[in-house]
Amino acid sequence: MVSRPHGGRLIDRTVSPKRRERLLEEARELPRINVNESIAADAANIAHGVYSPLEGFMVQEDYINVLDQMRLSNDLPWTIPIILDVDPEDIIGVNEGDDIALYYRGEPLAIMRVEEIYGWNKKEYAMKVFKTTDPNHPGVAKTFKRRELLIGGSIDLLKDPPEPFENIRLWPKETRVLFEARGWKRIAAFQTRNVPHMGHEYVQKAALTFTDGLFINPLVGWKKPGDYRDEVIVKAYKALIEHYYPKEVVVLSVLRMEMRYAGPREAVHHAIVRKNFGATHFIVGRDHAGVGNYYGPYEAWEIFREFPDLGITPLFVREAFYCKKCGQMVNEKICPHPEEFRIRISGTKLRKMIMSGQKPPEYMMRPEVARVILEHSKPFIGEDEA
Repeated sequence: MVSRPHGGRLIDRTVSPKRRERLLEEARELPRINVNESIAADAANIAHGVYSPLEGFMVQEDYINVLDQMRLSNDLPWTIPIILDVDPEDIIGVNEGDDIALYYRGEPLAIMRVEEIYGWNKKEYAMKVFKTTDPNHPGVAKTFKRRELLIGGSIDLLKDPPEPFENIRLWPKETRVLFEARGWKRIAAFQTRNVPHMGHEYVQKAALTFTDGLFINPLVGWKKPGDYRDEVIVKAYKALIEHYYPKEVVVLSVLRMEMRYAGPREAVHHAIVRKNFGATHFIVGRDHAGVGNYYGPYEAWEIFREFPDLGITPLFVREAFYCKKCGQMVNEKICPHPEEFRIRISGTKLRKMIMSGQKPPEYMMRPEVARVILEHSKPFIGEDEA
């Protein structure tokens, strides 16, 4: 059967239509805090159980415990703080125990019970979560721009934030029903912020050989400049699945959640989230959620040893490459040939090809995938957009 939710219960902080009407009226009378896209996405993920067992933004005890121990205060594994930052002037007159309204794009998003207001040390956060305070790290740079205070407390979601990919967005309660209906007992989840190349396909199909189904769950939302645009990632995966996968073994669903580029910690966070969707296995990539040279190539594999109680099985599939002698994608465990026969698939090299309008060779990327990427006039996020 599908995995149990993290903490044993799938959280639901959404409200019924009848209650929503009443709370919408209340929200207009409450102190108001405007939130950005990432916080709005976190609120929706809390409410729909993606972040189970969290029922709101973290209070200080959980925040400190996650930073120091990579566990919630009840000792459940958790590696990335889910926090709501505010400026002091945002909460003038707001006391612990009060209700506030969270607004997104001028509309009420959620009502939050303020359980705690507390300060935080951004450098400490950066050092513990990202293992660096270098402002060139995109996650560190974003952290340093955040506001001065944190507020913790449970939320009630009034409505989902707008989702451009609504037709392929499934929440955990929906994926669990779908996996059960298909009779899947072993489900491998694949996290991605990139378009698929042959190395990704190799890893996914390796996992599929001993599971019942593959759950491809690309992140849409904030990413750094130079990353692929959400719509390009979605179209590329649709093309890959249409042409190279049996339809009954794959589920494609987007997850609106920002990339943090936190390497090992984020790999565990990604696994917990997919556990809540019902996955029993999670594919952990080489330098998973890494950026630059801040983390070792297999550091994201090693961290899972610290969590024998995670409740989802990590799958460590070795990096794939094309071997000219074997004539196919392989890895070092199954290919006996020397380096001269091996062609590594470099994401950087692929980006350069695509930027110049060049179609990648078929041993690097499926032609149908390359076509949908090259058809897009601006496949990458610009410096002025992040």
